[in-house]
Amino acid sequence: MNLKERIHADYLAAFKNKETERKTLLGVIKGEIQNEETRKGKMNDDAVLNVLKKMEKSLKITNTPESLRELSYIEGYLPTLMTREQIYTIVKGYQEAGMNNVGQMMGSFNKEHKGLADNTLVKEVIESILK
Repeated sequence: MNLKERIHADYLAAFKNKETERKTLLGVIKGEIQNEETRKGKMNDDAVLNVLKKMEKSLKITNTPESLRELSYIEGYLPTLMTREQIYTIVKGYQEAGMNNVGQMMGSFNKEHKGLADNTLVKEVIESILK
């Protein structure tokens, strides 16, 4: 089951269980996905993930009790982010492979691990290693 199908199934479950807030949020997500499909064509999991990340960012900026509850619904669809230790191990490997500047390391990291880590944290780890 891909991400879009999972969201739809959860939407139907929320509808049946009368979970109004969750159903409404999942309906908004489904609408955003449909808008993107209209603009760009069929959506794969990466494109759906981008929609979810935009919504996550918006909800974090809003930072109200309601948006924080909605954020908890979205987090189940997002990949688990890497820990500082995992990032450190990967970046240390880059350094051992001869990379010695932030740009090279960030580029390689994002190419191999796109969306799996907070880039701010990755940059902090890289800078701490290069000191």
